[in-house]
Amino acid sequence: MGTVTALYRYPVKSMLGETVIAVAVTERGFSGDRVYAVLDDAGAVGSAKHPPKWGELLRCRSRLDDSGVVRVVLPDGPALSAEGRDVDVRLSQLLGRKVFVTAAVPEHNKLERAVPDYDGGVPDVVGATASVDATGTSITTGSIAPGTFFDFGQVHLVTTASLDRLRAVYPTGDFDARRFRPNLVVDTYEGPGFPEDAWLGCHVRAGEALFRVVVSTPRCVVPTLPHDELPPDPGIMRAVARDHRVPVLDLGRLSCLGVYLDVLEAGTVRVGDAVTLQEAA
Repeated sequence: MGTVTALYRYPVKSMLGETVIAVAVTERGFSGDRVYAVLDDAGAVGSAKHPPKWGELLRCRSRLDDSGVVRVVLPDGPALSAEGRDVDVRLSQLLGRKVFVTAAVPEHNKLERAVPDYDGGVPDVVGATASVDATGTSITTGSIAPGTFFDFGQVHLVTTASLDRLRAVYPTGDFDARRFRPNLVVDTYEGPGFPEDAWLGCHVRAGEALFRVVVSTPRCVVPTLPHDELPPDPGIMRAVARDHRVPVLDLGRLSCLGVYLDVLEAGTVRVGDAVTLQEAA
């Protein structure tokens, strides 16, 4: 069906991550993925889904060093341990308020999302609860997946076919996969389209690991924000909204790209591994 063309992990939620050529997949997801997050004293989990409040996190990079320690690379260059006090001080300066990095998932937390200005960016039932916060942004508030720093699924997959389709719809946009923060990028050898739409409920084997395709991935404002050398581009998500709104659970038709996966069998996945689709037993 396809081949793994890229692998990514993001040791600190909402920071830039790192490209890897091989990764151990555990029952929790990619080893080293979203093991830390930045929180504030109000219990908000740092997420670039609320750009005025947390967008500066996308100027930071998180990575695992050779000894397995998570390092945070700040915009001005220093690489600090995620466990050190210095990183809390520097991030608090960057964000303009007191924040801290933690690996402990709080039982009571909130995840804030800016309401986008395109159709299908937020379920109607959720949008009805939106309020304007102190930054002047219309936001909705929810929570992260219990016991993790994931928004929903353990692993996020994007296909090259879907990215190619969107390039055809919006030729001036740069649909670099990094904008969509995937774990797995799969070349399906197909023409432009959204082949993963047909995978819901199926099993996908990539290398040694086996996954179950759970749901299409609703997209927020993050793909429109700058990532490394990629400039901001509001047209990215408007193109997704025009071309690919699909039913998501009981939430209506949402603007989606990619699919969320759960892990069924642990194992190692490498760039170049074959990807095969299997019907669920």
